[in-house]
Amino acid sequence: MKLPFFIARRFVAGEDFEQAAPKVRELNQRGLTATLDLLGENVDDRKIATQTVDEYINLLKSIRDDGLKSTISIKLTMMGLDIDREFAKENLYRLLDVARKEDQFVRIDMEGSDYTQVTIDLFKEAFQEYGKHVGIVIQAYLHRTKKDIEELAKLGADVRICKGAYKEPERIAVQNMPAIREAFKEYTATLLEHTTYPRIATHDDELINWVKDYATENKIGKARFEFQMLYGLRQDTCEQLVADGYNVRVYVPYGTMWMPYFTRRLRERKENIWFILSTMFKK
Repeated sequence: MKLPFFIARRFVAGEDFEQAAPKVRELNQRGLTATLDLLGENVDDRKIATQTVDEYINLLKSIRDDGLKSTISIKLTMMGLDIDREFAKENLYRLLDVARKEDQFVRIDMEGSDYTQVTIDLFKEAFQEYGKHVGIVIQAYLHRTKKDIEELAKLGADVRICKGAYKEPERIAVQNMPAIREAFKEYTATLLEHTTYPRIATHDDELINWVKDYATENKIGKARFEFQMLYGLRQDTCEQLVADGYNVRVYVPYGTMWMPYFTRRLRERKENIWFILSTMFKK
């Protein structure tokens, strides 16, 4: 069933860059930086994967030409990871060559647990070559994350920590929200203590307040990390954090393949359904 785009437009900035760019510009004017995320996943055709890399490259150039304060986020399965690991790596490096030349930044998103190890492996290889121009996302709810965070912190990697966006079985991921919050706090503390500029992605007031308190108690300056939130959620909170002196970045998804992203926001956890529904008619 093909649903009309207006259903998702609260959380998806448009179906192309031309529609998304004004939304990013408005965020910038409000003191927020952005990360543009071209939606899609699990490409199984080499030609389409190559075309996707071309789109990512054009996105970097468009951000530069429009003077937007934005990075980009990519999925390795959009670049052909399901087809062949080395093919995806070649595509990733082709994109990162442009990012390095233009002094821009690419965030490698984390996908479902089937991709966790290969994503981390490819990130580590890319980080050795491209350094500050590439970062990764780590999901706090996975049982393996403690070890991953410790290893990435030792590398000095640029890490975005989030709770976790995919439905995973109990043997792979923590299911209890209080336990997920405790894991998130532990890993965030590691990043704050051992990395230069962690990206802390959450809409959860308990976690936001905990980060503020932890940073204050440990004399970690507000300029040493950033909060991240998703487009269409908690805009007032984002602006208040900026007013309070914190750095805030908004993830801005766009594209025609918005349905998986939109439904994942609804089904990843039951409390998100109520949260999203409660904000649909708020500014």
